[in-house]
Amino acid sequence: MRYSDHAKPVITLTAGPVNAYPEVLSALGRTVLYDYDPAFQLFYENVVLKAKKALRLSNMPLILHGEPVLGLEAAAASLITPDDVVLNLASGVYGKGFGYWAKRYSPNLLEIEVPYNEAIDPQSVADMLKKHPEITVVSVCHHDTPSGTINPINEIGALVSAHGGYLIVDAVSSFAGMDTHPDDCKADIYVTGPGKCLGAPPALTVMGVSDRAWAKMKANPLAPRASMLSIVDWENAWSKDQPFPFTPSVAEVNGLDAALDLYLDEGPEAVWARHELTAKAMRAGVEAMGLSVWAATEAIASPTTTSVRTPDGVDEKKLRQSARERYGVVLSSGRGETMGKLTRIGHMGPTAQPIYAIAALTALGGALNAGGGNYQVGKGIEAALAVIDADA
Repeated sequence: MRYSDHAKPVITLTAGPVNAYPEVLSALGRTVLYDYDPAFQLFYENVVLKAKKALRLSNMPLILHGEPVLGLEAAAASLITPDDVVLNLASGVYGKGFGYWAKRYSPNLLEIEVPYNEAIDPQSVADMLKKHPEITVVSVCHHDTPSGTINPINEIGALVSAHGGYLIVDAVSSFAGMDTHPDDCKADIYVTGPGKCLGAPPALTVMGVSDRAWAKMKANPLAPRASMLSIVDWENAWSKDQPFPFTPSVAEVNGLDAALDLYLDEGPEAVWARHELTAKAMRAGVEAMGLSVWAATEAIASPTTTSVRTPDGVDEKKLRQSARERYGVVLSSGRGETMGKLTRIGHMGPTAQPIYAIAALTALGGALNAGGGNYQVGKGIEAALAVIDADA
């Protein structure tokens, strides 16, 4: 069977949006309650308490009602003042992008940028903080999906904390797929959402905010208020006794509730383990097939996305089209500077299962060979299966 351009894909293995768990899809169909119904207000408080447990936070998290780009821009607008000196850490497209928001709110922007297949070296951060003691805010993307690489945010966070600075962390595509939490990396604002490793649609931001960040934002007269970008307006909205600043996304909160239940019931460590195993099997298969992973080293390769370097002479867009048409498998392109240079395979939520590594390798290798390549798909699958079997 050959799938047309308009046929529904059998398997979506992208870096986001990702497939949602069936239980989440079912929850989205629950009754949409009135936001001032006491039953919904109590339910909302309980969802935020579940998020607190999942994030392992010492205080209450908050939900912003828009996908995490809202939370990231809101973090810049609320925490950064014109007097702040911001150090942005750029190891990929999304890390680089946060610097543009930071520059909007403060003219004082410094940056450490590395090639987009590498990670930020904590020593370079230590050196920059020593050279520029005036730095007050540091921003970092934990997992830059357009590169499939991971930054050492716990080490970076310890340095920023010792410096007395504020740390903003983009954990959108890492939280719930690996062992990462706001308090562990000493984040002052930690932005994530349900649309990646929690296996829900991409329509909410879940955010951890430190007590000192709350104080700084509330003291900032330029921090948005009465705005979609406002964080401070939502400080106490988690409580059943407080009104919402505006109508929350009721159906999406229902979905988040189900996603958090699945995560907590399975056990975070078990969830992280299957993400890691799926990515490890994928990387082994890629190398055995005769391809290469984009990440410069195994140590910084993400357990939630594998980025595969596009072979010379291959049109990456046509490669993904072929994988979809021939096998019904949808893969992700790069973004910005990595567009056309790599193909991304997401291992997030329900597709963080080792069998999906086999599907991705088959579709990727088959599409390459259909385009005139000579890649050892069988060897790739055998190598992936060996990793999976070794874990059994």
